[in-house]
Formats: sequence, structure tokens, C-alpha cells
Amino acid sequence: MRVDPNFITNLSGSLNQSSNLINTLSSELASGMSITQLQDNPVAAAQSTLLDGQIEQYDTFVQTSSGEASMMQVADSTLGDVVTQITQAISLGVEGSNGTQNASDNASVAQSLNGILNQVVSLANTSFQGQFLFSGSQGSVQPFTLNTSTTPATVTYAGDTNVQFLETPSGQKLQMNLPGSTVFGSGTTGVMGALSQLAADISGGASTATITTDTSTLKTALDQLSAQRSVFDSSLSQMNSSNTFAQTTGSQLEIAQSGLVSANPETVASQLSSAQTQHQALLSVISTLDSQEDLFQMMS
Repeated sequence: MRVDPNFITNLSGSLNQSSNLINTLSSELASGMSITQLQDNPVAAAQSTLLDGQIEQYDTFVQTSSGEASMMQVADSTLGDVVTQITQAISLGVEGSNGTQNASDNASVAQSLNGILNQVVSLANTSFQGQFLFSGSQGSVQPFTLNTSTTPATVTYAGDTNVQFLETPSGQKLQMNLPGSTVFGSGTTGVMGALSQLAADISGGASTATITTDTSTLKTALDQLSAQRSVFDSSLSQMNSSNTFAQTTGSQLEIAQSGLVSANPETVASQLSSAQTQHQALLSVISTLDSQEDLFQMMS
């Protein structure tokens, strides 16, 4: 019996296709990937590349914002300590203006106030991972220097007034810092200046009216510091929320990308088993035909 050469040709082509399919499925099962090169699925490959860029953007933001949030938390905690110190100074100012203080009492109150001033300057010079928190954009520069040789003592600011921002993947800009001169003042301004003046006036035996004015000025300065801290706290809260959103979105994008390029092991294994069965069937047919007639002779 002579077999139709076209049938043999079709059978050989089917065998090649079957072999290629087995190789492809075996590769997918081993790598876990359904797309290893562009021609496998150009549309899915292009979508996967686009998702790669988005995932990288979110991952970069998460890493950066996590570090910035830690720094901001330290700064906020520091501001909380400053508020405690200034609140205590205001109480001492009220005590010093009650009209019943003698010289010894005034000296004691002034000494306490100077101690608070030193502590506030130290807090304002807080650093985190080698960077000063309140130097504006000059993280390597110590922001404040206290000069006690003057009356009142003088606090000098060496940083700048630059406010730094971090942009979220959605384009929102979040404030990351508080320049020291804005939140603490310097020279005769802010809590630094008011605290220095109050300590000097009490030490010098100034009038009750003067000390009362000094204390009121310090209260106003504290209110200004608290207002700056409130803005900073709001930014910190938004930073944490944006970080959480970025993590969630990034994870969702990774899942979507996985759905595009990842192979389902159970499905691929089933397809591979079916392909191998069909391949064996083709080999069986060819073997049967070969036993009846020399295939190569028929095709010659």
C-alpha cells in the first residue's frame, strides 16, 4: 500500500509542531513564565513593560518616603520636647512676675530659664542619621549656636530657609522639613529670642510689667511654633498615608503583571500532559506507517 505523500508531509509538520509545543510548555513549567520574549505575546509584553515602570516608581517612592517619614517623626518628637520646655519656661515667667520674688528667687528662676534655653538650643540642633533636622536644606550644617557672652544671650542660625518637598506618584507635593529659623526663630525672634530676653530681664531684676510682657511674647512665640508643628504633623500624616497607598498600589500592579506574564503551573502541566499524549500518538502513527513502507522512499 502506498501512502499519500501529502499526508506524510502533514504528519511530519504536525510532529514538529507537537515537539515545539512540548518544548514551550516545558519551558513555561520550569520558569513559571508564559512570556520570555516579545514575540511570545507582543501586547502582553508591552503591557508588562509599562507596569514595570509604574511598579518601579511606586517602589522608589516607598523607599524614599519611609526614610523621610522616620526623619519627620524624630523632628516631630523633638518639637514635642521643645513645647514641654517652653511651657515650663512660661510657668517660670509667671512666677517671676508675681511681684513677690526677691533677688535670690530671681537668680534661681533665671538660672532655670537659662538651663531651658540651653536645652532648647540642643533640641533645635538634633540630627538624624548624620543630618541636622532644622537646617533647612543644609543638613550637614549645625543650625544654632548659643552665645552666652551677650546680654541677653544670643542664638544665631546658620541654616537656610528652604522648605523641601517629596512628590508622590500622583504628583502631590509633601513638605518634609521645617527650617529652624521659621520654627524657633533666631537672634531676638521666636522662642529663642523671647526665652533669652525673659531670662535676662528676670536676672536683671526688671519690673513686673516687663517680665509680664516677656512672658506674653514667649507665649506668642510658642503659639507660632505650635502652628508650624501642626502643618508639619499634617504633612507627616499625608506622607504615611501616601506610603501605605503606594505599597498597596505597587502590590496590585505586581499581581496584574504576574497575571500577564506568569504561567499557571496546574494549567501548563495539564496542557503539557495532553501535548505529550498527542505527540506519542503521532509517533505511533508514523511507526505504523514505517512498518508498512519506507517513508523516505515514498517521499523521494
